[in-house]
Amino acid sequence: TLSEGRGTTRPLEIFGAPDIDAHAVIAEMHALAPHWLQGCKLREIWFEPTFHKHAGKLNHGVQIHCEGPYYDHAAFRPWRLQALAFKAIRRLHPDYTLWRDFGYEYEFERLAIDLINGSPLLREWVDDPAASPAQLDALATHDEQAWTEAMAGFLLYP
Repeated sequence: TLSEGRGTTRPLEIFGAPDIDAHAVIAEMHALAPHWLQGCKLREIWFEPTFHKHAGKLNHGVQIHCEGPYYDHAAFRPWRLQALAFKAIRRLHPDYTLWRDFGYEYEFERLAIDLINGSPLLREWVDDPAASPAQLDALATHDEQAWTEAMAGFLLYP
C-alpha cells in the first residue's frame, strides 16, 4: 500500500503513504542497520502523486538520494535499503498493510512482493519480529555471490 513514487517526478526514488511517519521510519532504519544505508542519503519529504496509489493525497515519505556527494556505488545496496524500510514500518506499525493481496500483472496465486522478489523470503523476514538484518544478509549473500560470478564475464567495466 506504500506509494513507490509513481505519479510523481521521482518514481522509485521516493516512497511513502498518507498514514506513515517518515521521520520515525528513517530513525528506525538507522537504529536497525545503519550499515545498509551507506552510499546514499535519506530525506523526509511530503509528496502528492498525480496518479496511481494515493493519487491526490498528501503522502509523508522518504526520498533516497543516490547521486552527487551522497552516492557510493560500491556501498549502495538498494534492495537491502528497501527491505529495511519495510522492516522499519512493520516494527513501528505491526498491523500495517504492506503487502498487496490481490492480483498483480498476470499472477493471481502469489503475493506481488513474492513474485517481484522471486520467493517469499523477503516478506517472511519483514513479517518475523525476531528476524534481524544479519539473518537477511545470510539468506541473500549466497544468491548475490552466485549472480556476481555469473555476470562477471559480461561486464565491460569490472
